[in-house]
Amino acid sequence: MILDVTKATLPEIKNSVLREYANTYVQIHQDFLEQVRVMGLEVESQDTTAMAAEKIEALRKKSAVVRNNAKSIYTNCISPSCVACQTGADSSTFFISLKCHRDCFYCFNPNQENYEYYRGHTRDTVAELDEMRRVNPHMGHLALTGGEPLLHKEETYRFFEHARELYPQAHTRLYTSGDHIDRATLEALQRSGLREIRFSIRMHDLAKGHMLTYENIALAREYIPSVMVEMPVLPDTLEEMKAVLLRLEELNIFGINLLEFCFPLNNIEAFREKGYKVKARPFHVLYDYWYAGGLPIAGSETVCLELLDFALAAGLKLGVHYCSLENKHTGQLYKQNSGQRLPNRLYFSQKDYFLKTAKVFGEDIPAARQVFDKADYREYSVSEEQNSLEFHVSRISSLKKLNIEIGICSHVVETRDNEPVLRELKVDLTTPQTFRLSKDI
Repeated sequence: MILDVTKATLPEIKNSVLREYANTYVQIHQDFLEQVRVMGLEVESQDTTAMAAEKIEALRKKSAVVRNNAKSIYTNCISPSCVACQTGADSSTFFISLKCHRDCFYCFNPNQENYEYYRGHTRDTVAELDEMRRVNPHMGHLALTGGEPLLHKEETYRFFEHARELYPQAHTRLYTSGDHIDRATLEALQRSGLREIRFSIRMHDLAKGHMLTYENIALAREYIPSVMVEMPVLPDTLEEMKAVLLRLEELNIFGINLLEFCFPLNNIEAFREKGYKVKARPFHVLYDYWYAGGLPIAGSETVCLELLDFALAAGLKLGVHYCSLENKHTGQLYKQNSGQRLPNRLYFSQKDYFLKTAKVFGEDIPAARQVFDKADYREYSVSEEQNSLEFHVSRISSLKKLNIEIGICSHVVETRDNEPVLRELKVDLTTPQTFRLSKDI
């Protein structure tokens, strides 16, 4: 068992050196939330992490599939590309431009590098595919997103045609609003070899807009093997979203991805006007994640989990998948931390893809060191600055006779000056008597 160290649980640490050390990361998190408040957006007052975990466990008992360390939950079926996204090992996403005819208040594309440039300029995705084929001849999943890709229809067709030539076995997918879909477009996409299309439904559109999207979804079913909807789920839209699920069930599509709704770090006035708040616990481990989505909004996850419950109770046949914001991050962590040449005291967790070490602090060091030396285990590291002894997590079990507390530290590998550098991000709490390697990390 591992205790998630937060502001609320910090006082449970008895070892004063460990408590002070862990408080550093607690304060970093508190300072981050204060920056959000200074920015002008409120943070929810209650941490709902434990309530969400209880709901997820209840869904598991009702036959929902809980995967990727409970960051991804689905019923019936899930796109193979969503499975691949967990590590991103054989998956890549491209865009032609970031130009879009819509103006969604929650769009995170402004966070993309060179956003303004790519609103008016395009990328040569065919050349990019050629370069990727030169570097990596084996890719299982290829996607085209935007902006709106179908503002560049000919380029979109060429992308998928070339992807099929270079990677004939790859599962290809297209993200689109659906506004520019017609029969001729779908025929061309079918000829290009497209295997999956994902439509977006905006809940703040009028009924006429929803109807057009549903009509185009129905049309796409005639041409594309896998038709999906992928959309952020706004707080307080449970009943409206239930109606969406029922309509999609009637259309007999493959499934829907329910995305955790996020504040994209821009357009703050719209979020304040609607009364949205950032989750009290945006991330389990605070870090500068690549995914540009922003910060999770309170209430969205609750609606997503309720929709999964509804889908199960109603016996819906389409796949309903909740993709949390943290689910978007694991591919980055896997890529950063896998395949690294690292000190022997580090353990690559297959649960969350962080690199883990164990540490004892202060007065607990001599007793732990005596056990290790007696067992002829020398691959530990002593830090006078931290007043700690760091070692491999598999060695925790050898300390079961000691009444001590152990810090479980999470790390990532970063590249600085072309050299890998290990960066510690968080410390949690366990004991030799309660820790289970296979279960806990």
